[in-house]
Amino acid sequence: MSNRIFITGGASGLGRAIAERWARAGWKVCIGDINADRGAEVVAMVNELGGEGRYEHVDVTKEQDLQAVADRLVADWGGVDVVVNNAGIATGGRIENHKIEDWLAVLDINVVGIARGCKVFTPIFKRQGGGYFLNTSSMAGLIHPPGMASYNASKAGAVALSETLAIELSQDNIGVSVICPSFFKTNLEESLRTDDDEIRVMMSKLFKHAKLTAPDVAEACWKAVHKGQFHVIPLYQDRLIFNLKRVLPFKQYAEMMIKRTVARVKKK
Repeated sequence: MSNRIFITGGASGLGRAIAERWARAGWKVCIGDINADRGAEVVAMVNELGGEGRYEHVDVTKEQDLQAVADRLVADWGGVDVVVNNAGIATGGRIENHKIEDWLAVLDINVVGIARGCKVFTPIFKRQGGGYFLNTSSMAGLIHPPGMASYNASKAGAVALSETLAIELSQDNIGVSVICPSFFKTNLEESLRTDDDEIRVMMSKLFKHAKLTAPDVAEACWKAVHKGQFHVIPLYQDRLIFNLKRVLPFKQYAEMMIKRTVARVKKK
């Protein structure tokens, strides 16, 4: 593996933490984001840490934005080794009152945004003889809390897409990992789309009581990419819950989830 990485949604949150982790290893780091000011801050940080930073305006709902960046990275860097499809938004709401426009927005960014990135960069990986996709999902893509159907569906889609590509691209020396952390301290709450006050309060509490930090998740990503590990699930208890879901009868699993949800909502 060489030393060139491109990160969508790289100007804040997990994307920024990934940029920092790879910069510390001396990589060239390209930040793709819609926020130029934050992007410039991350580029400065990357350079200070010993990496080589650059910012590109990228809206992941526009394939042409991703293609333009891909073309420039080939021209300027000779290619790219790791592509992190990380840009995403948060949504929440009970099924009867959650707007379909929010469903469409979260699927367009959280699922199709990843598909666009993989579509654009796969030909480059194939031409250069290999590469690696690191796609951001969530524990919500593996277990599905109530009141978050649109977000859960988008993150489950990200897992399914990643699993498909891990198998589809394996013969082309293209690796795939999917990031599935539980809630962690980040600015994702800024993007939350919901008209349901109860859901807004619940998600705020999930962020407030999070045990993980963005650097924790970034470190887990670094290790996963270098080991070729598919699921990136940083917390042991999250791995345990995921494995329990796979073996428990659904009724028993659902009862456990209901109890956990009630307990979390009661937290101050």
